[in-house]
Parts: sequence; structure tokens; C-alpha cells
Amino acid sequence: MNLRRLAGAIGACLLALASPSRVWADDAKAVNETAAAAACPPQPAATGPAEPARDRGMLWRLQRDGRTSYLYGTLHVGRAEWQRPGPKVAAALAATQTLALEVDVDDPALMKQMTDAAVAALNTAMAGSSALPPLAPRLSPSLQQRLEEAARRGCLPLVALAGLPPLMQVASLTLLDARWLGLDPAYGQERALAAAARARGRRILSLETLAQQTAALQADSPEDTETQVEGALQQLQDGSARRVLARLADAWERGDLALLERYEDWCECAPTDADRAQLKRLNDSRNPHLAAGIVAEHARGRRVFAAVGALHMTGPQALPRLLANLGFRVQRVELVQRPPQPSRPAPR
Repeated sequence: MNLRRLAGAIGACLLALASPSRVWADDAKAVNETAAAAACPPQPAATGPAEPARDRGMLWRLQRDGRTSYLYGTLHVGRAEWQRPGPKVAAALAATQTLALEVDVDDPALMKQMTDAAVAALNTAMAGSSALPPLAPRLSPSLQQRLEEAARRGCLPLVALAGLPPLMQVASLTLLDARWLGLDPAYGQERALAAAARARGRRILSLETLAQQTAALQADSPEDTETQVEGALQQLQDGSARRVLARLADAWERGDLALLERYEDWCECAPTDADRAQLKRLNDSRNPHLAAGIVAEHARGRRVFAAVGALHMTGPQALPRLLANLGFRVQRVELVQRPPQPSRPAPR
């Protein structure tokens, strides 16, 4: 199971689940109980950015029908100093009327929907019992135990994940594991952009629904679920998930799209049929719908700033390519100053 791409490509709903602002993050008793058995990942820094804001990531200019929109590749985790957009990204955001996100995780209606679904699943599982139900009752007992142990190592109360699909559970744990790298879901770019958009009174559009994102995290069969969860837990245990996420974050910060395009060469993922089918659901299969949402909003006469996970900018169904095929003039906006290439002597 390619867990790093899963967490990178479908992190929008996971951001809400993994955020310390959720109700269960205030459950000090549960956190203290887990902390007694393991060293917890560090909490996000409370201080603001000390350095001037600078541009990171990847940005494209989209021109059609006499209007200019923008497409921005994001990372679903970040650092405190990444919260303020750099001058080019800020200017693009200011020049638009709609911020389009995979999912607006701070939308009160969505938050209520997620909370109600989790409570309903928990109540169903606990009917007639006063004990907390198994974290993922659809898994084998041994794998279920490993998943619960991983949650405890991450100092996450089990109730925070109860009722979620198993693959969403392990993806949430991967995002939280990024805290050991100084990265945190609370500092994902989507939240910072949404805060800036709300401050300016901009419209915020969700390009997907909670049901669509959840559906992308379903394996083809219970057997595939077992295999993928087991592989994901192994990646967490052996440190490969953290190692590859660190490289992914570095590539994003430097705007290195070429390295992201070669992701499969260095992701340390198992090239199985199940992996490939899951990646197609997570990335290529979702991109036409994301592109259609951007096109529709632009066609309504609104200038759009679309912020979508950076891995959606790669592959045969890359969003910039799809939007170009739909009639946009697509131009990459260089955000990061490239180091000068060494000069070569002229041929004699």
C-alpha cells in the first residue's frame, strides 16, 4: 500500500480528522494514558513565523474567456512559517473571487456531517456495551491489534478514529507521524488559504464531498483492505513512511515538479496490482471531477484560485494537462528562484 501517496493525495478530510482542534484532542485523560506508554510526537509550535513570507509549492496561471484563474499545488501538512503565503501566491489569491479546495474542512456543515457520522458509527458499534468497540472491526484480530497499537504510539485516543474506514485510519496516523519531522496537519496550506480567503470575504468552494473522498479510500475487497493496511502499518513501523514524506515535503517546498513526477521511482512502495488500482482511484480517477469543478466555477464568471494536493499535478491525468485540454491557456508561474546553472565552455 502506497500510504505516502494516499496521505498526500487525499488529505483534505484527513486534515479535519487529525487536527488538534477536534474535540477528542482535548481529551487530556486519554492522551495522558497513551503518553505513559510511548513518547508522543511533538505538538505544533505555537509561535508565529519569524521570517518574511516567501513562496513555496507550485502555481499555474489559467486563462480563458478573458479571465485569469490560478491552480496551486499544496501539501496537506506544514510548518508554522509556511502559514503566510509568499508574495506571488498572495497576489494570485487577492486577484481571484473564489477559493476552490478539495474539501473545505472548516465548513461548519461538513464538520457537523463528519461528527454526526462518527458518533453514529460509534453508537452502532457500542450498542448494548459500555466498552469502546474495536478500532477496525472489519480487520482480522491481529491486524486490528497492530492498528490500535499504532494509534497509541501516535498518542491518538482510539475514539478519534473509531468508525472510520481502516485505510482512512492509517492515513490519519501517517499525517500525525509527520510531527516528528516538524510537519503538522494543522499547518496544511488549505487552512491558511481558507483563513485568508474568509478574511477577504471570498467565496470558498468544495470541489468534492465527504462521501467522494471516503469512497476513494475503499479497497476492492476485504482481502485488499487487509493487505494494504498491513503494508501501511509496516511503513509506519520501519520509518519508511516518515522518510519518504520528508522527501515529498522538501520537493514541494522547492517547487520541484520534476521530482514529484518521478515519485514512483523513490516512494519505496510495493508495485502490486492492488497498489496501482488504489493509486488510480486516489489520483487519476479524481482529477477529471476536480477539473470539471474548476471549469464550472470559472465559466460562471468568477476568477478561481484552486488549491489541490500537489500530487494531482503529476501523471497522465495531471490537472494542468486536463485544464489545457479543456481550453485554458496554462502557464507555470515560477515561485522558487532556481540556482544558476554552471556555465559550460563553448565548444572549440
